[in-house]
Amino acid sequence: MQWLRDMWTKEGPGIPKDAPAKTGLALFADILAREWWEMVKLNILFLLASLLVVTLPAALVAMARVSVALVEDRNTYLLRDFTEAFRRYFLRATAWGLAMAGGLAIGVHAIITYAAGARDNLILTAPLAIALVATAFLAVAACHLIVLMVMRDLSALRLLRLAALASLLRPLPALAALAFNAALWLTHILFYPVSVFMPATFNFSLGMFAVAFGVHRAAVMVLDLPPHRKPHAPNASQNN
Repeated sequence: MQWLRDMWTKEGPGIPKDAPAKTGLALFADILAREWWEMVKLNILFLLASLLVVTLPAALVAMARVSVALVEDRNTYLLRDFTEAFRRYFLRATAWGLAMAGGLAIGVHAIITYAAGARDNLILTAPLAIALVATAFLAVAACHLIVLMVMRDLSALRLLRLAALASLLRPLPALAALAFNAALWLTHILFYPVSVFMPATFNFSLGMFAVAFGVHRAAVMVLDLPPHRKPHAPNASQNN
């Protein structure tokens, strides 16, 4: 049974030291070609971990933790890294998951409501546009937040601030990652039942990898920013 244990615990393949550096879509494709089997196993782990539904946010964050490691080309021990992240981030992931899901639900409801009303009243196109932008920004911020959460231990307020800042600095890569996810599920729907095994094999893990890959640069940028410093109190000699 050694082969079965090794399948879940051995290191993933790395990049040769003398290989030329790749960027953009070439790097995305290169990592995908190297790590596709790890992503299949990661997808299975995610499905098993989220069977109880309430564990879905923690499973998403654990999958994000592994995905960030793949983006950064760090050694990954899939089962160990996933389970450790699942336990470590369970409470935080659940709280943030409920908050983000509630915000997105409100945004989607507002879009549907204003879109229906805008057919008869053009004045409602203004709040419709606001609802669209706000919901899109919240979705982008959620992508940055989940990646920042697994990259650095931060307070809730600082995590939210950095996620918002990253979303303002580089929103397009996150939007592209969300569009990629939408395309994955649209492909599944269009080619069903031929595509029946897509969700079970790679839809979730590939989608999360796309998010991690898309927002990683912005996350590094905001984490490298110097922390806000409070002004020093005046010396006693200056007060006299």
